[in-house]
Amino acid sequence: MASLPVMTVLILSGLLSLTGLRPSRASTPPENSIGHLTRELLASARDPTFSDWLKRTRRSIHERPELAFQELNTSQLIRRELAILGLEHSWPVARTGVVASLGTGLKPFFAFRAEMDALPLQELVDWEHKSKHDGKMHACGHDAHVAMLLGAAKLLQERKHELKGTVKFVFQPAEEGQAGAYHVLQEGVLEGVSAMFTLHVDAKLPTGAIASRPGPLLAASARFMARIQGKGDGDAILAASFVIQGLQLLVSREADPLEGRVVSVTFVKAVGDSVDLGGTLRSMTTEGLFYLSERIKEIIELQPVVHGCTAEIDFMYKDRIPYPTTVNDEQMYMLGKMVGESMLGEANVHLSSMCMAADDFGFYSQKMATADFSIGIRNETLGSFHPLHSPHFFLDEQVLPLGAALQAAIAIVHLNDQVSVLQS
Repeated sequence: MASLPVMTVLILSGLLSLTGLRPSRASTPPENSIGHLTRELLASARDPTFSDWLKRTRRSIHERPELAFQELNTSQLIRRELAILGLEHSWPVARTGVVASLGTGLKPFFAFRAEMDALPLQELVDWEHKSKHDGKMHACGHDAHVAMLLGAAKLLQERKHELKGTVKFVFQPAEEGQAGAYHVLQEGVLEGVSAMFTLHVDAKLPTGAIASRPGPLLAASARFMARIQGKGDGDAILAASFVIQGLQLLVSREADPLEGRVVSVTFVKAVGDSVDLGGTLRSMTTEGLFYLSERIKEIIELQPVVHGCTAEIDFMYKDRIPYPTTVNDEQMYMLGKMVGESMLGEANVHLSSMCMAADDFGFYSQKMATADFSIGIRNETLGSFHPLHSPHFFLDEQVLPLGAALQAAIAIVHLNDQVSVLQS
């Protein structure tokens, strides 16, 4: 009789626990085999030769940060490392992206995502591998994400004959506001992929810990700009003040208090007889974002008419595609949780809260089962505690082997589980 897939057993075990019953020894997941796998992978990733390579890779990317859709040198480094590993890859994908494949070339298809782009910030951390490009910095950890995913690819290459399916490694451009994930999907390189996983560094979590949650995790987001045109005598300024007041009332007066929504006016500028203003809108549901968009448009276009003014609004859909909510699939979340607990210990796997930050990973979660996990880098001794997008951001590189090994283990366990489902 074939054994039950790991994820099926986890769900059944959870249901049994609600009734006070205990699953039989035969129905428990093969913890010993998973534990052996995670220990071996972590030991391999922590090997000095391997971990030093991870550091060199990450530091090389960190020194030469590139903004959205400009990641040519970064993608060249990635392609060079993939060639050394002997992995087939496609380039360019979405202008500068790289997608590599490893395994049987057959279903099931499983994918990872690592972003490549940096931020338009001046790095203020004085260290040996500081950014060499003025006004550009890897302040969101994307350099580490690339290094960890290359590390996972290297670990899996060493076990390629064990892979029961195909793993795709997506090195994605333009996460920072330019919807690179949307453009990757448009090119069709992920057709047939049923599930996807990603890691993101988090300075709030200690190094050695991970966190996530099932269901909605990150907000849907969009931006807007508007111009209110007056006829003189400050009427546009008066109209703008009423518009801003109306926008601020949208959440307090119209939103479900149990559903997170945000409308923020982030700049106001008077230009002659007109006023320019703009901001951001966010919601924990994609439907909520569309509702806010409609109401913002109504307020900005209609309120100035009361004051004898006119107004135009631009949601910048062409250049700033709105991001959908990032929603974690429950089984994918359970997979990450289970492997994380085996590798890092139960005490180091946390349930995170929903967050109003946004990530274009939400585009993938609309198309396939996904899981987005945070991985900790907080180490106050090393100065790794500043938030993401800070010019003082610094990363504890001890996270690199952890992220590489975790992703490699998740790929192996997921593919084994999916094959068991197909064979049952």
